[in-house]
Amino acid sequence: MPDDAIERDAEALLAQYAHARGVEIKAPIAIEDIVEKHLKLRVEFDDLHRLLDVPRSGLGLDPDIFGAIWLDTGRIVIDESLDPDERPAMEGRYRFTLAHEGGGHWRLHRGLVRSDRDQEALFADVPKPTVVCRSSQAKERVEWQADFYASCLLMPRRLVHAEWQERLGRTKPLLLSDLRPNEKVMSRARTMIHEQGRGEVEAVDDALFESVAEPIARRFGVSRAAMRIRLEKLGLLLRAEPKQQSLKGVL
Repeated sequence: MPDDAIERDAEALLAQYAHARGVEIKAPIAIEDIVEKHLKLRVEFDDLHRLLDVPRSGLGLDPDIFGAIWLDTGRIVIDESLDPDERPAMEGRYRFTLAHEGGGHWRLHRGLVRSDRDQEALFADVPKPTVVCRSSQAKERVEWQADFYASCLLMPRRLVHAEWQERLGRTKPLLLSDLRPNEKVMSRARTMIHEQGRGEVEAVDDALFESVAEPIARRFGVSRAAMRIRLEKLGLLLRAEPKQQSLKGVL
């Protein structure tokens, strides 16, 4: 599925929700209302490793599974480690996971799943989730699509561009070379290197961009990293000067 088709579907979902509820779409996107009240999906928290009887493979005691969805019944379970009432610092990750499951997988992948007796027989007496989302599988195409859908849903193109212009007073993109690291940026880069095993150059570059993304991320209720990735996808943060198309051979 092309990226623009995924983005159009996310925009359509927002428009359908706004029309049905008689509300204006603005940041932060009301993702809980969209998933639970508009799409009528059931959301609950649980220890997903215990529920699915899957050993933890994340760093230390951190979970590797953040969400799961049963596409035949519309049930979503989010790992209890992301419960924003218990861990407010995880609210951005919780909102993204909810959009990933209830937006991405539900809207994009439900039609690919046969919810018939043959499938139910495969699950025997204990229905298993259709999709289990693990951090170690984030690069798989089906997971990338759900991630991209979540980013389009939580950070709509039009609203992000408007926020960019309001906060930075410009419509043009920022180049990496326009930015200079400070101690906060370097501290964040050292954390990325230590906790995520990033290379030094990559960590500093990402930390620079996240310093720009941070206030916009707060407005949209997402993580710095999620907003940084979205801003790069929209061409508002650029790692290098865009190449000018040569006219040679055209004239």
